[in-house]
Amino acid sequence: MASGASATTFAPWDDPNEAPLIRIENVTKRFGDFTAVDDISLDIYRREFFALLGPSGCGKTTLMRMLAGFEIPTEGRITIDGQDMAGVPPNKRAVNMMFQSYALFPHLSVWDNIAFGLRRDGLPKDKVEARVEEMLKLVQLQKFSKRKPHQISGGQRQRVALARSLAKAPKLLLLDEPLGALDRKLREETQFELMDIQEKTGTTFVIVTHDQEEAMTVASRVAVMDQGRLIQVATPPVIYESPNSVYVADFLGDASFFDGTVRRSDGCYELTWAEGQPPIRAKSAHGFTDGQTAHYAIRPEKVEIHADKPADDNVMQGRVVDIGYLGNLSTYHVELGNGQIIKAQSFNTERDTRRRFTWDDPVWVNWTDACGVLLEK
Repeated sequence: MASGASATTFAPWDDPNEAPLIRIENVTKRFGDFTAVDDISLDIYRREFFALLGPSGCGKTTLMRMLAGFEIPTEGRITIDGQDMAGVPPNKRAVNMMFQSYALFPHLSVWDNIAFGLRRDGLPKDKVEARVEEMLKLVQLQKFSKRKPHQISGGQRQRVALARSLAKAPKLLLLDEPLGALDRKLREETQFELMDIQEKTGTTFVIVTHDQEEAMTVASRVAVMDQGRLIQVATPPVIYESPNSVYVADFLGDASFFDGTVRRSDGCYELTWAEGQPPIRAKSAHGFTDGQTAHYAIRPEKVEIHADKPADDNVMQGRVVDIGYLGNLSTYHVELGNGQIIKAQSFNTERDTRRRFTWDDPVWVNWTDACGVLLEK
């Protein structure tokens, strides 16, 4: 169940009595001297829409291929629904995989593409027909059942591949960059279609993607990976608002960073980060000792920009050195007195082509002590 669904009531990972569908225990995969997956342990639950997120070469696809049975772990164990997958070939697992290329048969109709796996399993003709019609209805392609793949759009081909993958009712569906071939607008539309289909079928989905927005939109939980390791596993709001490291804060979304030392002050921490600059006040549930080195991350949408000095916890003066106009909002790059750049965003709520601020304007930026996050690493 994706984050857009009833995420407040769906949290099996918080229930100690809930058994995971997939259990990955201390799994490592080496190719010669190269370690692609490094000692990963992870539980994924029934009905989850789980995202493996990270840059190219981080190990996410290798991990997915081990779930599918196309790669064998060098060390560790993978169980699916309580069954150890050691020695179980791909065609004997209750798992299906949908590839980025879709891999549809060009000479077969949409109907026959969906029916292919069911027929190969020897299912009776009436059951094949009933299941294919059910899948066509699920992906809303009844009108296109007689067409060949080249006679339908990219988004429709993606739905055919999804219907074919779901036709055999797998316990687990693996999606390898499934929307990568679609243009931006169609990709965004298809994300919501995927969420709706996943919720209707109740199938556990695991998606591999390098697209942060895609992972944040569709997933119930996100696993951020880097260099074969899990860096953080959490729900999209927790990953975004409470990253556990500079790497996660920087990889997921946009942020400005300040490095310095911290000390306790009036129930908050003060980060001393540059000579001649006011300290940054920050609340943190994580404990720091006085004098400890820390990193501070602040998202641009949390930073306000003003012509006059505001009254707030964190107030700094600078000048606008760059502007990014994105239609619905503008991002201002503000250079502070010591040369540090901080980003501030404002929504363009009125239909006016004149910006509030322009290049070289002197401005003030501010935010409250609860807006940013202090990080140890």
